[in-house]
Amino acid sequence: MASADETQAVYDDFLDHVKRLTYVGDATGVLQWDQEVMMPEGGTPARSKQRSVLSTVHHDMLVDDDLAGYLDDLDDADLDAEQQAVVREVRRQHERAVSVPSDLVERISETTSNALPVWKQAKADDDFAEFAPILEDLVELKREYAAAIDPDRDPYEVLFEEYEPYLGIDTAEAVLERLRDELVPLIEEIEASDATLADPFDGTYPDADQEALVREALDTLDYDWEHGRLDTAPHPFSSGTQFDARVTTRFDESDPLGALGSTIHEFGHATYTLGLPREQYGSPLGQNRDLSVHESQSRLWENHVGRSLPFWELFADTVAEHLDEDVSPQAGYEAMNQIYPDNLIRVEADELTYHMHIILRFEIERDLIRGDLDVSEVPQVWNDKMEAYLGIRPDTDAEGCLQDIHWSHGSFGYFPTYSLGSVMAAQLYAAAADDIEDLDYQIRQGEFGELHDWLTRNVHRHGARYETDALVQEATGESFTADYFVDYATEKFGRLYDL
Repeated sequence: MASADETQAVYDDFLDHVKRLTYVGDATGVLQWDQEVMMPEGGTPARSKQRSVLSTVHHDMLVDDDLAGYLDDLDDADLDAEQQAVVREVRRQHERAVSVPSDLVERISETTSNALPVWKQAKADDDFAEFAPILEDLVELKREYAAAIDPDRDPYEVLFEEYEPYLGIDTAEAVLERLRDELVPLIEEIEASDATLADPFDGTYPDADQEALVREALDTLDYDWEHGRLDTAPHPFSSGTQFDARVTTRFDESDPLGALGSTIHEFGHATYTLGLPREQYGSPLGQNRDLSVHESQSRLWENHVGRSLPFWELFADTVAEHLDEDVSPQAGYEAMNQIYPDNLIRVEADELTYHMHIILRFEIERDLIRGDLDVSEVPQVWNDKMEAYLGIRPDTDAEGCLQDIHWSHGSFGYFPTYSLGSVMAAQLYAAAADDIEDLDYQIRQGEFGELHDWLTRNVHRHGARYETDALVQEATGESFTADYFVDYATEKFGRLYDL
C-alpha cells in the first residue's frame, strides 16, 4: 500500500493533468462564444478547424495513458471526501471518453461547427430541407458516439447522461409525465376561466431602450460586471468560468418582457458560474454540477424572482421609465405571467406551457436517436405533437422544428434538463424562503445579498462535489421532488386566474 506522501504526490500530478484538461475545454468555450456572438460570418471554415483540433486535444488528454495510470493508482487510495469526489468525476468522464475514438470526436466537433451556419440559414429561409442532411449526419454521429460508450444500452439514455449523469432517464421521464398530468388540466382551467390579466405592453420598443432596461435589471440583481458582459445572440445563452461569466440576450421590438426574462434567466446561469469557488478553478470542485442544477439557478432567478410580485413592486417604475409606459406593479406582474397556450416558440413560452414544448422535443429527439423516427419526418411529427399538446400548428419550419439551436450543436439529451431544472428551482427556492427572514420583503427592497449568499453557500460553493440528488438533499434536507413545483404553479396561477 502506498504511503500517505506517495498518494498525495500521485494525486497532485493527477490534479495538475485535470486542470490542464479543463483549461483546454474552457478555451474551446471562448471560441464557441465568439462564433455565436462576434465572429464575422466568413470565419466559419477556420473556426471549425480550430475548435476541432482543440476538441481532439481535450479528448486525447482525457483518454491519456497517464490519466488512466493516475486513476488506477488512486483506486481505493486513502483520500478525503473532496479528493474522492474529484476522482469520481474524472473517472466517469475518462471511462466514457476512452471508449470513443478520437477521429469520431473530431468529426463530431467539425460537423457541429459547420452545422451552426447551416441551421441559421435554414431558419432564415424557413426551409428544413436545407438543415436535414447535416442533421442526419449529426444523428448518426451521436448514435455512433453512444454505441462506442455502451453498445448494449439505450443510446438516448447514454446521451442524456452527458448532461445529467446522476438523476437517471427514468427520473426525467417520471417528472415530465407528472408535469404533463398536472399542468395540462391547469392550463385548460386557465383557458376556460373568465379572468383577464393586464398587459400594458402593446407598442413597439427600440432595441436601445430594451438594452438599457435589461442592463439596469442586471445592476439591480447585482451582476458582477467586472467578471462578465452582456451581448446579443440569436439564441440567448451564458458561458464562462468563475472569473469570466458572460450573458447574452436578444431583442424583439414588440416583446420587451421577453428580453427582460431571458436576461434574468441568463443572469441566473452566470451567477451560478461566478459563485463557484475560485480557488478550485480547473478541478471538478470548481465546476458546476451539470445542467439540471445549472438550469435550476436560471429558472430560480427568472421565475421565482423576476416573475414575482415583490420584484415588480421593486422594478415597475424602472420598466415604465425605460419603455415610456404607465406600468403599475400589479400590471407588470400580470403581464409577466400571462399564459399563452397558442404560442409556438419555446423561448417565448409562458411558465406552464413551456413544459409541453420540452416534452415535444424530448420525444422527437429520443425517437431520432433510437432510430424510431427519420429526420425527414421531423417537421410533420413536430407539427402533429404541437397540435396534440397545445392545440396549435406551426405554419412554417422557422416557427416549428427549426427554432432551437440545440440539435445543430449535437446536443441530444439536453432538453429534459430544462424541466428538471424548473422543478429543482422550486424546491431550492422554498428552502431558501424558509431560511431567509421575509425574502419577499428583501426582494421588494432590492436586497438580494442574502439570497445570493444562500445559493452560494448551499449550491454554488460545492461545485461538483456531490451527485445531483445529494446536492439537493444538502441544500434542502430532502431528495429531489416535483412536489414543490406543482404546489407553486397551482397556487400562483390559481390565484392569478381566480381558479
